[in-house]
Amino acid sequence: MTTVAAYAAPAAKAPLERTTIERREVREHDVLIDIKFAGICHSDIHQVQEGWGEAIFPMVPGHEIAGTVSEVGPGVTKYAVGDRVGVGCMVDSCGECDNCEAGQEQYCAAGNIGTYNAVGKDGELTYGGYSEKIVVDENFVLGIPEGIALDEAAPLLCAGITTYSPLRHWNAGPGKKVAVVGMGGLGHMGVKLAHAMGAEVTVLSQSLRKQEDGLKLGADHYYATSDPATFEQLAGTFDLIVSTVSAPLDFGAYLGLLKTDGALVNVGAPEEPVSLNLFTLLGGRKTLAGSMIGGIRETQEMLDFCAEHGLGAEIEVIAASEVNKAYERVLASDVRYRFVIDTATI
Repeated sequence: MTTVAAYAAPAAKAPLERTTIERREVREHDVLIDIKFAGICHSDIHQVQEGWGEAIFPMVPGHEIAGTVSEVGPGVTKYAVGDRVGVGCMVDSCGECDNCEAGQEQYCAAGNIGTYNAVGKDGELTYGGYSEKIVVDENFVLGIPEGIALDEAAPLLCAGITTYSPLRHWNAGPGKKVAVVGMGGLGHMGVKLAHAMGAEVTVLSQSLRKQEDGLKLGADHYYATSDPATFEQLAGTFDLIVSTVSAPLDFGAYLGLLKTDGALVNVGAPEEPVSLNLFTLLGGRKTLAGSMIGGIRETQEMLDFCAEHGLGAEIEVIAASEVNKAYERVLASDVRYRFVIDTATI
């Protein structure tokens, strides 16, 4: 075992504090990664606060990890010491179910093993990226292309793939009208990716506060959802709406913005149940769907796509000691658009 420094929440809703954790020795197919940067995702806050249910403490959050390989197990074939690599939201799966065999490990029938707040196959707790090092099976490590800076790459491992996967699955591209709900950590990547795919992109945000940013990042149009006229003006407009917000929406109102056969896909996960009048689905053969990250193969495809198109996340790099303040600012929507921890400061 190797002892490394980390930032952890000792209990639910408690502030994060500096501590040490144990990382396992490198096994046959393991990769030891020196973490350089770790993104702060809103889901880190949900889990620290037990907003999604009971969690395991102490908790070291962080599933947007970018770094370099410092050691590989004797059976590793995909990576070598010095390689630029990333780790996203999962570090293992059963590997045998239909979903795993199809490269959809995120939907593993047995449940994928989260990068943190989970128990590995060895019975040990998983600890995430707010730490100096991590040991991960090579099959759950991603290669970060040279075209992306490591700090801007870290958020791609969650925010990037979480928006890329539904855009690809629902065929965002030339001739398609795509709306992104919310202009935060996920939403800003959704805008960049949908634009790079060739779609006509509209941002639907509570206010016009970030309109200039949205247009700069690739949006063609920007509307305030606080204005009732928006829903009248845009009725029946979109082929695809990707909602990135973690607050319950008026789904009937948003479904009204879809064309016939359009889809409203949720990637944000509100803590509260939502209600829906099914007539809003029936009229227009509309789809209300969800999507969760992406498989390893698709995540690598997303990283390569981002490198090819010169895309990285819009980030604010912080010291690890600022993490609690950063959580407050995320909840206040005061970040443009992703906090990234410089792990050299842990």
